[in-house]
Amino acid sequence: MGTQEVLRAYRFALDPSSAQLINLARYAGAARWAFNHAMGIKQAAHQQWRAEVCALVESGISEPEARKRVKISIPSKPAIQKAWVAERGDSRHDLDGSCPWWREVNNYCFQSGFIDADTSWRNWLTSFRGDRNGPRVGYPRYRRKGRCRDSFRLHHDAKRPSIRLVGYRRLNLPKFGEVRLHGSGKPLARLIARDGAVIQSVTVSRTGNRWNASVLCKVRQELPQRPTTRQRAGGLVGVDLGSTYLAVLSDRLHQDDPGSTVVEHPRRLNQSMDRLVKAQRALSRTAKGSARRAKAASKFARIHHQIAERRATDLHRFTRRLTSSFSHIAIEGISVRGMIAQGTTAPNRPRRGTKSDSLFNRRLSDASLGEVKRQLSYKAPWYGATLITLAPDEPVHQICSRCGTQNSRVTVLDSKFTCRDCGLDIARQRNAARNIMRAGRRAIGNVTQGTGETINARGGAVRPYSRSGLGRAALNREDTRLQSPGATPRE
Repeated sequence: MGTQEVLRAYRFALDPSSAQLINLARYAGAARWAFNHAMGIKQAAHQQWRAEVCALVESGISEPEARKRVKISIPSKPAIQKAWVAERGDSRHDLDGSCPWWREVNNYCFQSGFIDADTSWRNWLTSFRGDRNGPRVGYPRYRRKGRCRDSFRLHHDAKRPSIRLVGYRRLNLPKFGEVRLHGSGKPLARLIARDGAVIQSVTVSRTGNRWNASVLCKVRQELPQRPTTRQRAGGLVGVDLGSTYLAVLSDRLHQDDPGSTVVEHPRRLNQSMDRLVKAQRALSRTAKGSARRAKAASKFARIHHQIAERRATDLHRFTRRLTSSFSHIAIEGISVRGMIAQGTTAPNRPRRGTKSDSLFNRRLSDASLGEVKRQLSYKAPWYGATLITLAPDEPVHQICSRCGTQNSRVTVLDSKFTCRDCGLDIARQRNAARNIMRAGRRAIGNVTQGTGETINARGGAVRPYSRSGLGRAALNREDTRLQSPGATPRE
């Protein structure tokens, strides 16, 4: 075991009083105001920079040269906060300003809003320059009440903590006061009592009709240096994630259950689709700005929140079982967002935008495969496992797991894989899981080649561990079978 400090968030559902609900909304509104205030200053400076650049270009100067001449910087959080302090005013002394009511809430609400504005601006700028991976980030926009998530973030001095648990059922927020928890905070309270965790900050947000507090802690955690006996027995597993089934494994997840190689798709969205459609229709029949619309929107959001919570429970249960049962986990390095955008544009498939395309995208989004990968990435080190992510161009769905022949006509929308050479007829995801396991084995072999960790002195596999003896089988010191005439080689 090795001790290491990691950041972990403990999420609690809050049970505030009616007066506290009003204060929570006020705190979230202050953070939203701070974000919009900082974003307005940034956009004004940016528009001024663009206007001066355009003026120089119209005067006959080249655009690259004009960009170099204009020296207008975009203000960041320290400069914005300094100017805000000078002009905010104070309602206690009848001093008018941009924010005279600032003492009614915690000062960190404004600071977190300024920091979020910097992050939003930096994300757009790096995406615009091409330095950011993933989808294109648009130009930053203002946060509008009712159209963005209500949230705020509070910090404190860790040496003199003001964010703390009071007993097991209350959370103290600086300047706000104690808020009752819907559940119990006993695990975190006991961890803090034995100096195993230090609270860094808390983020309070509203999802549906429920307020939640996410307490970020710096935790001293014991990370295992090697897999457990159970993980060594599991060895390497290939995991193919999909929309028909949540995951298809190359080996059993539960050793006493032969059918545990397939993890069914929970399809939480489909289970609540009737309620969701009914709530959406009721919402569409209300007038904008009315009390009935607010009530219908709250009911609609509550259903979505329940779906998200149930889906998260299923994914956490699956990823924890997977990381604690195998020493090495190999997954495909695919882009889920790219799969959704691509839809059914594969050859011999319906055009994009059809009903089957919409159903495929809905199931793929409901599976939350990106969240599965994210959870595996941080849970694997916690439980002593190793996560192997294959290259995105690895053709695991088009290669026969028996003979290695490639069939380029197979797509992720096919349910069967048929090999024209050896005649293998198998489910596509099961075939892909076997190929992912073999690709993971090659990746491990490339890493450990020449280190003496791939095979032992008798030719048996050392890492990764496997039930069936991964790699070639261990040979006897004098294997007369292979040397005798007519002997059948081992498979």
